Amino acid sequence: MSAGEEWRPSAARARLVARAELLARTRAFFAARGVLEVDTPLIVNSPVSDVHIHSARVDLGAGHGGAPGAHFLHTSPEYAMKRLLAAGSGDIYQVCHVARGYERGRMHNPEFTLIEWYRTGFSLAQLMDEVGALVQLLSGARPVERLSYAQVFARELRLDPFAAPLAELRDAAAAAGFAAAADAHRDELLELLMGAVIGPRLGRAGLTFIHGYPAAQAALARLDPHDPRAAERFELYAGGMELANGFHELASASEQRQRFEADNAERRRRGLPVHALDENLLAALASGLPDCAGVALGFDRTVMLATGAEHIDEVLAFPTVRA
Repeated sequence: MSAGEEWRPSAARARLVARAELLARTRAFFAARGVLEVDTPLIVNSPVSDVHIHSARVDLGAGHGGAPGAHFLHTSPEYAMKRLLAAGSGDIYQVCHVARGYERGRMHNPEFTLIEWYRTGFSLAQLMDEVGALVQLLSGARPVERLSYAQVFARELRLDPFAAPLAELRDAAAAAGFAAAADAHRDELLELLMGAVIGPRLGRAGLTFIHGYPAAQAALARLDPHDPRAAERFELYAGGMELANGFHELASASEQRQRFEADNAERRRRGLPVHALDENLLAALASGLPDCAGVALGFDRTVMLATGAEHIDEVLAFPTVRA
């Protein structure tokens, strides 16, 4: 684009029309299933503790009832939606903008749109069924495969992610052209291999669900009662893109507190900012979260899949660089 035309949208009108149509289909999908649409705050008091997610700080100044600079743009509506679930909302979904720092590339924009929903009484398998149904409604019928985390590592790298020595994981990363840090933990090596080597190979012919992630990557998911090495968590890939991340949700306030504190300890180790725990979420869990499964689906990437777009900018009116 020539100088002086940066004011123009990066998406063609046809793709904006397609985006609007897919959004309407999404709302009809949930309405037909009796799932309530909710709307939670963009500005929150406590950011996520996950070491891989960078929260954008917001300074609201004086007069808002909190300390200046003590607020953040949410990276997911998860915490607030779980508070609604604990208060008796029943099944809920949300379509919202979220913001994450240090994310920019072919499939990344610092501000993007998530579809996040929670289903009470659903197993992880039932939620995968529903995610597959929605993605196919939006992007067309596609073959679906489900593999465990161990199965996909065995298929793609001939490694057992739960038992392979660190040296083998380092060798696999080096063979793919990645030099891991000398003090890299097992979990860091596995995430590198999954994100940079295995993930881009998945979902080339359809939709690929990967489930049974290592317990160290459980985040807010329950551990598998049949295999404590694994979490009841899945991710969905299509066209080499990660589209969704789902959990059988952890309901224990004490275990969640321990995980948040462990995240902060790892943040200290890596020299990252350490954040206060979300006490409102922990209080909601303590009051009783119903048994539920939840998922976040990247809407922009789903639109890319549906329209054949190669870059996220092709499905956004104005990416952050033109905002």
